[in-house]
Amino acid sequence: MAHSNGANLGFEQTLWQTADKLRSNMDAAEYKHVVLGLIFLKYISDAFEEVYNEITCLRATHRQEDELYSDPEDKDEYISRRVFWVPKEAR
Repeated sequence: MAHSNGANLGFEQTLWQTADKLRSNMDAAEYKHVVLGLIFLKYISDAFEEVYNEITCLRATHRQEDELYSDPEDKDEYISRRVFWVPKEAR
């Protein structure tokens, strides 16, 4: 038996079958809009989480005086950093 380096985990087929089930009878040309929307939502979520963690960490450690007054729940904190605000109930 050949040694594996872990690059082939064997879940690719399962992912492909799951995507086919989600797509159902939808044409692939239409499905791309669903997938692109999900990718965009993932990007928004990751960017928000990064800034949220940064504000929370700086606030907890008081490393920078101007960050002392930053509020991780203030929408303007994210807008000023050009990051989409994600409401608490949507996280």
